[in-house]
Amino acid sequence: MTSSDPSLCVIIAAKNAAGTIPRAIGSALREKRVAEVVVVDDGSTDATAQVARAADDGSGRLAVLSLDRNRGPAFARNHAIAHSRAPLIAILDADDFFLKGRFDRLVDGDDWDFVADNIVFLDARGDLSEPVVPGFAAEPRQLDLAGFIEGNISRRGASRGEIGFLKPVMRRAFLDSHGLCYNEELRLGEDYELYARALARGARYRIVHHCGYGAVVRPDSLSGRHRTLDLKRLYEADRALLASTGLPTVAATWLRRHERHIRGRYELRQFLDVKAQSGLLRAAGHALANPAALPAIIGGVAADKLDAFRARGHRMSDTPAPPRLLLQAKPVRQGRSS
Repeated sequence: MTSSDPSLCVIIAAKNAAGTIPRAIGSALREKRVAEVVVVDDGSTDATAQVARAADDGSGRLAVLSLDRNRGPAFARNHAIAHSRAPLIAILDADDFFLKGRFDRLVDGDDWDFVADNIVFLDARGDLSEPVVPGFAAEPRQLDLAGFIEGNISRRGASRGEIGFLKPVMRRAFLDSHGLCYNEELRLGEDYELYARALARGARYRIVHHCGYGAVVRPDSLSGRHRTLDLKRLYEADRALLASTGLPTVAATWLRRHERHIRGRYELRQFLDVKAQSGLLRAAGHALANPAALPAIIGGVAADKLDAFRARGHRMSDTPAPPRLLLQAKPVRQGRSS
């Protein structure tokens, strides 16, 4: 197989995405290295499946699978992977799209099991045409487990920029040899958890700073509507990984910090759930019965109050945010090799 042969399967899990799925599919089918595009309609109540089939370009590369009920992105992606054969697997969210030529430089070489490039975030309220991004120096680097976990601890008030947002191309052979698939118990952080387990098993995760993925930021996205239970399952997944043997000391330290970070968010959310359902007195009793959770609850409530106070003095702008990159990158002047 030459470097330009079609060798990629693009996986798209979609729920109620009839308005965005044609663009996602089209951006995948125009890539010459894409051999398969597998869409899984995850129990949609709109015309996602029909619209997806209508986006077929006649090349025979598109398959649309439908689930009779919503099973979550982890199940949908596992289902798609099981129904595909290409040696390289790329994940594309149904709201998003590949920039033209994404894979031309991304998948060359054999020094990786996972390889990811930069992401440009676009505000859904603004211009969603394909952005013209500068050429960036590749500056390839290998990401280890400690760096990955550290890069997934979010900071309040900062633009979301966790490394877990990256959408790496994965080698099927590595997943198969280690028995890796998405954790179907998770509906939050399923990408993060899979990549962390892969890195713990020795995956070579390469990052380049070329930009090839366009992510549309919507205030009503499914990923922004997670449940309290989703947070609980995510920190339990951290604990399960911590229980495995052979983790490097630095990686284990960062993993414990991530587990505490997610558990704190869970404790705060659970407190707010009790308050909403049973009132402040019952919520206070719940907090006092869980003294270990008090710092996360008190700190979280105080931070929420501070954010609300600041928001009163700053009316939300109606002007769409400009495109921004996930990774800081060094532009290269036209005509220079990156």
